[in-house]
Amino acid sequence: MSEILQIDDLAVSYGHIEAVKGITLTLGEGDITALVGANGAGKSTSLLAVSGLLKPVRGRVLFDGVDLLTLPAHKIVSRGVVQVAEGRAILTTLTVGENLALGAYTRRDKAGIARDLAWILALFPVLENRIDGLAGNLSGGEQQMLAIGRALMAKPRVLLLDEPSMGLAPLMVQEIFRVLKEINQTGLTILLVEQNVRQALRIAHRGYVLETGKIVLTDSGANLLNNPKVLEAYLGG
Repeated sequence: MSEILQIDDLAVSYGHIEAVKGITLTLGEGDITALVGANGAGKSTSLLAVSGLLKPVRGRVLFDGVDLLTLPAHKIVSRGVVQVAEGRAILTTLTVGENLALGAYTRRDKAGIARDLAWILALFPVLENRIDGLAGNLSGGEQQMLAIGRALMAKPRVLLLDEPSMGLAPLMVQEIFRVLKEINQTGLTILLVEQNVRQALRIAHRGYVLETGKIVLTDSGANLLNNPKVLEAYLGG
């Protein structure tokens, strides 16, 4: 496995509460890696630290030989590590097209931006149909598609996804995960944080199980799906 990003001994605290207790994990280039666990396990906190939005107590996040934790958030994006935030965080008073254009704010390659926009609109045809409409008028699932599309406009090499299935109807959840597999098949590396353990592990090449800030299990996604401990704790036996 060729590594693209290494998280080493990452610890994050909120005041005196240590939410993430020194986790270490590796993203294989071109892989989907799932970080799963119960609500409050420290999954989203870990992603926010990797993105530069939370300052960790200790640890390193190595990408292309550079420790991302030494960089501000916007520099991390321009290097190719881009997060889709929990709750989508789209700009509801702007149009769908304006939201997508904002995703490319660090880029100057006009031809490449146009190509990527065409690809994203083919990936999410509903966005093309609503390109001039306000993003706030989209359904929850459509807003999640827009959030993913906007992140892809930044031309990431690593895509960080925080709870993409949250609050979505089951059919829309299936569609989002189908699209994530399709995106991954282009070679894009994905780190997926999810409470929907079954869906996440089904598409993951590798999975890490986080409990109260510590990684307690790691294996291939398929093996974790069949692991008795995972079945009992997260998949209803």
